[in-house]
Amino acid sequence: MADTDAQVYSIAQERAARVAGRQPSGQRARCGATTSDGRACRNYAVGGDLCRVHAAAHEDLPAAPQTPQGGVELLEGLRDVLGDRWVDQVTAVTDFLTRRLSGDYPIDPFGFDRDLTEHVLLPLLRPLYRRYWRVRSIGHERIPDGAALVVANHAGTIPVDALMVKLGIYDETGRHLRPLAADLAWRLPVIGELARKLGNTMACDEDATRLLDDGQLVGVWPEGFKGIGKAYRDRYKLQRFGRGGFVEVALRTSAPIVPTAVVGSEEIYPLIYNFRTLARLFGFPYFPVTPTFPWLGPVGLIPLPSKWIIEYGEPIPTRDYGPDAADDPMAVFDLTDRVRDTIQQMLYRNLMGRRSIFF
Repeated sequence: MADTDAQVYSIAQERAARVAGRQPSGQRARCGATTSDGRACRNYAVGGDLCRVHAAAHEDLPAAPQTPQGGVELLEGLRDVLGDRWVDQVTAVTDFLTRRLSGDYPIDPFGFDRDLTEHVLLPLLRPLYRRYWRVRSIGHERIPDGAALVVANHAGTIPVDALMVKLGIYDETGRHLRPLAADLAWRLPVIGELARKLGNTMACDEDATRLLDDGQLVGVWPEGFKGIGKAYRDRYKLQRFGRGGFVEVALRTSAPIVPTAVVGSEEIYPLIYNFRTLARLFGFPYFPVTPTFPWLGPVGLIPLPSKWIIEYGEPIPTRDYGPDAADDPMAVFDLTDRVRDTIQQMLYRNLMGRRSIFF
């Protein structure tokens, strides 16, 4: 038998050589890549260190996308997808939550929370103002800069007209109306706290004077409960304006009076009967019975979608009277009557000009 030369390879030596990037002499090189399960690829290398499969995958592999680093890049990506409006809203919400959690927001001595009002409370009311009651604002440019007393009629069974006037003034002028709220509002749970955060304060001369001296815009509804609790048959007939306390405050502070007429609020809850017995039982000034309440239960609390008009009249100056006029009953009575007559004429004019209660 002829002797033949034989070469023996050790499996361990071959594996070590592959790891080191070397191949035993006389052997084809294996692919230097690893498979998806982490094992060494068993294919032969072609023209390099990779097999056909891994070489093709390496050439076609797209560049890794850049991951947004930080909040700025993330917001820029959202802006491209959602648009500027949505991203601005997300940013505003994030900033608001950050302020609330850190406690970094101001509250004035009266409890007015400007941050909560502008970013939560007024936005919740805005669909009612713009979509449901479709409020038309007239004469908002007449509201003077600085201190002024906005005097309006009161109606609607539930005093949402005050909220609509406040929202309308803010949206049109950027100023916050500081309404004077009745004592009942402060006795109601939750309502009293929300009223204070919205900028309301006690309906007293001292608070009104402090706000006007500070250059604020103060709102007053002199009819009080006589206005919002009157029967539907007496709609848009102004009730007595109290004892003229708001006029005394305006005279002492020399603040102009802005007569304001609200049309549309009388129809949202048409009051057909005042159940006085229940009103006394619950301690309310009146207990309303409307065509839908209490017959339909909670559904009866849904207001009717009347069309609203809010007109702000020419400011009535008080500076020429002098602060001493506040102690003159006749001067107070005459100015109170003038304001009341002005608002009544504004109501009649807007009622004559509207086409329908709901359109």
